[in-house]
Amino acid sequence: QVQLVESGGGSVQAGGSLRLSCAATGSIFSIVHMGWYRQAPGQQRELVAGFTSRGSTVYADSVKGRFTFSRDNAKNTVNLQMNSLKPEDTGVYYCKAIVMLTTQYEYQYWGQGTQVTVSS
Repeated sequence: QVQLVESGGGSVQAGGSLRLSCAATGSIFSIVHMGWYRQAPGQQRELVAGFTSRGSTVYADSVKGRFTFSRDNAKNTVNLQMNSLKPEDTGVYYCKAIVMLTTQYEYQYWGQGTQVTVSS
């Protein structure tokens, strides 16, 4: 069974920084997509940053220039360095992975979510 282990959430003042990490564990043939999504109260869940099936990194427009997404392929881990945080960044951040368990089957997994709170 694949598990996504998240860490790094917390509370900071506006302008502060946090670093989120997510590690995919288990028997994984390959990772097609992995990234961070967030959901603010009363809002839809949205992509914050992640890598695509083509290997490129994408960011939400609202975080470009402030957040940096990276990955460690050997550890099946992705990181999100969040700088210059704003109150509107507040929400529950979820790690998502789409993985190939075999050459034939693709599955989607979500982490449990980690709270990020930015105070003004």
